[in-house]
Amino acid sequence: MKIPFVNRAPMVAVLRLQGMIAAGGRPGQLNDAALAPVIEAAFRRGKPKAVALVINSPGGSPVQSALIAARIRRLAAETETPVYGFVEDVAASGGYWLATAADEIFVDPNSIVGSIGVISAGFGLQEMIAKLGVERRVYTSGRSKSQLDPFRPENPEDVARIKALMEQIHANFITQVKDRRGARLAEDDRLFTGEFWLGARTIELGLVDATGHLVPVMKERFGEKVRFRSYGIRRPFLARFGLSLMEDALALAEERALYARFGL
Repeated sequence: MKIPFVNRAPMVAVLRLQGMIAAGGRPGQLNDAALAPVIEAAFRRGKPKAVALVINSPGGSPVQSALIAARIRRLAAETETPVYGFVEDVAASGGYWLATAADEIFVDPNSIVGSIGVISAGFGLQEMIAKLGVERRVYTSGRSKSQLDPFRPENPEDVARIKALMEQIHANFITQVKDRRGARLAEDDRLFTGEFWLGARTIELGLVDATGHLVPVMKERFGEKVRFRSYGIRRPFLARFGLSLMEDALALAEERALYARFGL
């Protein structure tokens, strides 16, 4: 007599991490609050043999990147489940931070990986409003409260302060990469400059482990009969019917600007 569920083929949970990383609830964005139940289910539902991260992200919030990666590592340790990362088009900046949550990282030869750095950008509009005859009136309690106001001239002290904060975030990013990649990292001065590379070069640098795609690699590790169960963020009900067009358009424009930095 055949007993149900006995000797079933091994199962791999596939966790898709696609899009920009940002706090908030815009459709398609990755953040810890939205992903928490998804990640929990991927590790605990059905006792998977492994969790595979399918990553396609140009980055975004360093805080959300750190929170998501830390949650994956906590659950991997609690459930003693190996984690494999598979980069599609891009795992750059915060996207690469997510990739470091994997024990092994695989790329396509054309995948873009890296951009280990921090960026802050804005506009200086003080001359524009002066030409328009607009007077800017700002009242604060605390002399640094209006720092980096785009409608006022840059203050060197404010610039130095924001650069110092960015250096601290950059140092945290470097620590994450070194802690997770360890001796696999190459001795290369450009590794943490914000530069990014294609698949083969990222293997040489030790940022990833090998070329490979999800299905063949998992079949090689767990057998030809391996099963896959997919997990990802579901779009809100109304968004699926096109009832949040403005919010979708704003999120898409912001995400496209991030991808455009990598020629995608």
